[in-house]
Amino acid sequence: MRLLFIADGRSPITLNWIRHFSETGQEVHLLSTFPCKVEIPLESLSYVSVAFSGQSTSIKSSPTHRAMGDAKGIGLRTAIRHWFGPFTILSAARQVRSRIEAIKPDLIHAMRIPFEGMLAAAIDHPVPLLLSVWGNDFTLHAPASPWMRNLTRRALLRADALHVDCRRDQRLAKEWGFDPERPVKVLPGAGGIRRDLFYTVNFAAKPLVPVLPYGVGEIPEDVLVVVNPRGFRAYIRNDTFFKAIPRILSEHPETLFLCPAMKDERRAERWLNRFDIHHAVRLLPKLEQHEMASVFRRAHIAVSLSEHDGTPNTLLEAMACGSFPVAGDLESIREWIEDGANGILVNPGEPDEVANAVLRAGTNREVLEHAQAKNDRIVEERASYHRVMREAEEFYAALLGEVPSL
Repeated sequence: MRLLFIADGRSPITLNWIRHFSETGQEVHLLSTFPCKVEIPLESLSYVSVAFSGQSTSIKSSPTHRAMGDAKGIGLRTAIRHWFGPFTILSAARQVRSRIEAIKPDLIHAMRIPFEGMLAAAIDHPVPLLLSVWGNDFTLHAPASPWMRNLTRRALLRADALHVDCRRDQRLAKEWGFDPERPVKVLPGAGGIRRDLFYTVNFAAKPLVPVLPYGVGEIPEDVLVVVNPRGFRAYIRNDTFFKAIPRILSEHPETLFLCPAMKDERRAERWLNRFDIHHAVRLLPKLEQHEMASVFRRAHIAVSLSEHDGTPNTLLEAMACGSFPVAGDLESIREWIEDGANGILVNPGEPDEVANAVLRAGTNREVLEHAQAKNDRIVEERASYHRVMREAEEFYAALLGEVPSL
C-alpha cells in the first residue's frame, strides 16, 4: 500500500501509528503540519503550515483575545487557532494537493480533524480519505467557532471512513454529519500500548522498582506514590490536582506526587508555593516512553483530571503498568474504567473527590491488587500495540478492497 499520512509528525501518537506500516514494508509518506525530524524510515517527509503551526503567533495579544481564550478555559494560542486558523486552510490545501498529485497514494489518512482532516477535505481528489478523531475534536475544538463547526462538518461529509478511539466519538461523528453507512473502526488512537515497554510487575514488588532520574531517587516502601502524567493542557484540571494535595497529605503524610512535563512550569511552582508542598511534589521534565513506564510501574495511583477526552494514551499506559486510575468521569473514560472496580471516576473540578479517591485506593492494597490484575487483562485484550495495528492494517486493506498481508 502507498500511504499518505497528514499528521503532526512530532506527535508520539503519529509516530507510534506509522511505525507499524513502515516496518511491515508499506510505502509510507508523511506530510507533517509541524516541522519535525522523524527517525522512522519514510518514503518521503514534507511539511505544510496550517493554522500557524510551527510558528510563533503573529496575531498581537490584546485584552479581547485574552478574554476570548479565558472565557473558554483555553490558552490564547488555542483560541487564536480556533478563530483564525480556518482562514489558512485554502492556501495550505494547495500544497497538500501538490503532494497528493506527486505521490499518488492509495489511501490518505488524516490523523486529526483540526486541522489535518480539514486540509484533506478541502481538496477535490479521488483518493479514499480515512479520518482519525482525537479525544477533543468534537467536545472542545469543533464547537469553538462558527468556522470550526463548518469545517468539522465538511471533513466528516468528505471522509470515506473513520477511525475513532472510543465509541462515544462514533456516535458524535454521526451527529456532526458522518454517513453511518460508511466504515468505522474503534481502536486506541496511538495504535495501542507497546507491551515490551508498558507492563505490570507483581504488586508486592512495586516498592523495589527504582525511579532514579531527575533527583527523585529510590522511594521508601511505605511511601504512597501518585503520578499526574498529563502536563499542562487547556482541558486538564491541574488546579484541582494541586488543591487536593494538602488534603491527601493531612491524612497520609507519606505521599509523593510525581509530575512529568511540569519542570520549570511557573503555574506548577505557584501552586507549590501557595500550599507549601514542595517537599511532597517532584516536578519532572518531559519523560521518554521507557522513563514514563518506569514511573507508572512505581506509582500506586495515576491521576488524570480531564474535562474533555477520548481515550488518553496515558490512561492505558498507567493501566498496563499497574497504576490505579483516578480519572475524570467522562463518557469515553467509562468505556475503560468501571468506577470502583478497576479505577475511580471523579468530578475533575472537585478537589475533595480527588483526595477521597486517592486515599480510598491508596490505603487499600486489596483494591489496588484487584484493579492491577483486571487492567492488565483489559490492555492485553483490547489495547496491545500488535493486536491493534493488525486490526488497523486489515481495516486499511478492506477500504482498498485488498487482502491484508499478515
